[in-house]
Amino acid sequence: MQTVLTVPSVGSTTRASEPSEARHGQLARGAGVHAAQGRGFSPYRCDRNIALGINLVSLTKVLRAAQNEDILTLKAEDSPDAVNLMFESAEMDRLSEYDIKLMDIDQEHLAIPDTEYAATVEMPSGEFMRICRDLNALSESVAIEATKEGVKFSCQGDIGNGSVTIRQHTNVDKPDQNVSLALAEPVALTFSLKYLVNFCKATNLSTKVKLCLSQEVPLLVEYDLGCGHLRFYLAPKIGDEE
Repeated sequence: MQTVLTVPSVGSTTRASEPSEARHGQLARGAGVHAAQGRGFSPYRCDRNIALGINLVSLTKVLRAAQNEDILTLKAEDSPDAVNLMFESAEMDRLSEYDIKLMDIDQEHLAIPDTEYAATVEMPSGEFMRICRDLNALSESVAIEATKEGVKFSCQGDIGNGSVTIRQHTNVDKPDQNVSLALAEPVALTFSLKYLVNFCKATNLSTKVKLCLSQEVPLLVEYDLGCGHLRFYLAPKIGDEE
């Protein structure tokens, strides 16, 4: 698996995206981590926009060499063939450095659509994870329908059918349990539960998840990280795929 780390100049964001096959000129599936400069990094310097193609397996192996309290520094030259990772212990008595060779990745497949979504749902991330896992036991796909009545998750499988409807509500004592729905127009789309279940591995990072939907564009699943956000994109199933 490959990723592109896009490092913009000062005043923007940092994004890591997973390339995948494009469908009808749009992203089929992918992930991005956006960290606001100045909050996610200390310090941050980038003289010009630069894209670094990295093999995720290699990156994971190197990151395992770090301790939990280590300070991570990422460095790359102006025209790099490798990215440098430096781990420094909190006591500053140990310094480790690794270089990972960069890959040439076609960024045309990494286009993330700029969309005004027809429906935006914010709900507890744990509830979204339970819904995806429960329905995945029945089917490979889930239909997500957003209307003024709420958001309905439904599926049809060989052993039976299932559905869960979430309605907008506010709990003053437990704000993490609130559900909000902003709806410009009704939306109904079908998605692969396999990928949604994988996205839900980010549940421990945030108590809330945001789902953004519009017809014929990828679903946006967003987790707030405090210093930025983790975004996943998944194209809807069409025609015979459903």
